[in-house]
Amino acid sequence: MEITGAELFVKALKEESVTTLFAYPGGQAIDLFNALYGEKDIDIILPRHEQGLVHAADGYARSTGKVGVCLVTSGPGATNLVTGIATANYDSVPLVCFTGQVSTNLIGKDAFQEVDIVGITRSISKYAVTVRKRGDLAETIRKAFYIAKAGKPGVVVVDLPKDVQRAYGSDVYSKEISVRGYKPNISVHTGQIHKALNILNHAKKPVFLIGGGVNIARANKEMTQLAELTGVPVITTIMGKGAIPTTNNLYVGNIGIHGSYAANSAISNCDVLFSIGTRFNDRITGKIEEFAVNAKIMHIDIDTASISRNIIVDVPIVADAKEVIDALLEKAKPLYISKWKDEISRWKMEYPIGMKKSGLTPQMVIQSINELFEEAVVTTDVGQNQLWTTQFLDIDENKQMLTSGGLGTMGYGFPAAIGAKLGNPHKDVIVISGDGGMQMNIQEMATAIVYELPIIICILNNGYLGNVRQWQEMFYDRRYSSTCMRYRRSCETGCNTPNRCCPEYTPDFIALAESYGAKGIRVTKAEDIKTALISAKQNEKTPTVIEFIIDREINVMPIVPPGNALYDMILESEKSTE
Repeated sequence: MEITGAELFVKALKEESVTTLFAYPGGQAIDLFNALYGEKDIDIILPRHEQGLVHAADGYARSTGKVGVCLVTSGPGATNLVTGIATANYDSVPLVCFTGQVSTNLIGKDAFQEVDIVGITRSISKYAVTVRKRGDLAETIRKAFYIAKAGKPGVVVVDLPKDVQRAYGSDVYSKEISVRGYKPNISVHTGQIHKALNILNHAKKPVFLIGGGVNIARANKEMTQLAELTGVPVITTIMGKGAIPTTNNLYVGNIGIHGSYAANSAISNCDVLFSIGTRFNDRITGKIEEFAVNAKIMHIDIDTASISRNIIVDVPIVADAKEVIDALLEKAKPLYISKWKDEISRWKMEYPIGMKKSGLTPQMVIQSINELFEEAVVTTDVGQNQLWTTQFLDIDENKQMLTSGGLGTMGYGFPAAIGAKLGNPHKDVIVISGDGGMQMNIQEMATAIVYELPIIICILNNGYLGNVRQWQEMFYDRRYSSTCMRYRRSCETGCNTPNRCCPEYTPDFIALAESYGAKGIRVTKAEDIKTALISAKQNEKTPTVIEFIIDREINVMPIVPPGNALYDMILESEKSTE
């Protein structure tokens, strides 16, 4: 039987078990939407902007473990996906993004809304391809889903010309797949495991350094078992947080520029560093020449290119994180390193992560979330809000944190929460955002309203682009250039002293939320934090926006100044105790 390419597209989605499609129509995708009309097995989600769409698909994929699927038109529809494609690909999120395209005979002729989306996204995706012939459509879509989730997950872009969508051809969609030249290795090299364990068993000051690869592999339970079996302390990157419960006594904290004193000190003083699923990027290493200089380093990663790219390692193991951890569990044994663990415990007690400032603080907000929500997905935006969340949020098997780690994309948190809620309708979904990031995709409030998603949106409002302002304060002589969100043209130039004379904040987040049909709450006192969160939790029909008014110049501490080693930290802000 012959069917159109558009009809085969719908059949392919069903064969790939796609039940949620994030889609925005347009001229070069209209045949695909026509084929989807009345479809009952696929829930089509219409966001209000394509960037919101792709971040929502990302949040859906991260929170469920499924492939997120996008559909947009050509030209601006496709280019509006670019930031979200890079965001997801940097963090190894499996997405398949379908873009409409002008007919093949018009490609390269500057047709209306024609862009070379494959050329644009080739360097920020795992694979990108234009389907040139109707006969190649089924195989291309099957490959797209396979490549997106096989090996190191990532984003695949499939460009669909209009004539291919309309052309008739076979209705066969085979589940068999063979991608020539792409056979990712997930199996474990027994010899390398033996070598790594031999080094670990002779260690006096070992640590596990866990990155996002463990969370991607859904190996949290196994990682916890390995840590408890060996007794080795666990340090995480921001993306690796939650690899073991943060309440586990073996958990030390996050490493990096805003890592805890104990975690950064442990890395700087360890003699064996057993890393799983991290890229060793500059945000976690500090000055590379001073990173774990006394340690033998083992590096497990599914991506061969990640190993020894930034940090030269002693024992490389290319394999899936869960496969490696399972293999280690079979042969690992307890280590007797009580003196080392006591030293780390002393660092944690003497230099805890915490805010000494009085009044309403982000720490109080996040700790209240810890107390009130037992099962939740928490998404963050990017900036100080993200860093405070990674410092203070407790994560266990019932809580999950989604954040843009590799690209650091402002505007990610809210639409990602929409995708997470659609994928996890019975879980509480909470956004922690700054006032700046919230405005980047605030139009998605309409999406949350129309799909009746009771998301809780916590805006930490300091009236600044806070992370950049903090750097300007600490390293640029308080030259607050273009970071004040309350600025008006009538303000004096060169202002760096926020005070009562500042103009009112624009927008009024509470009035804006209510204009969409959401509930709005403004909190200015610490004693009102829990009451607001409880009220939001009880609102089961619409989103709730809680605007927390925090100190305008509150900082994320500790911090490793640019160019410094991890052990060279500034522990407190000069204003932290005022």
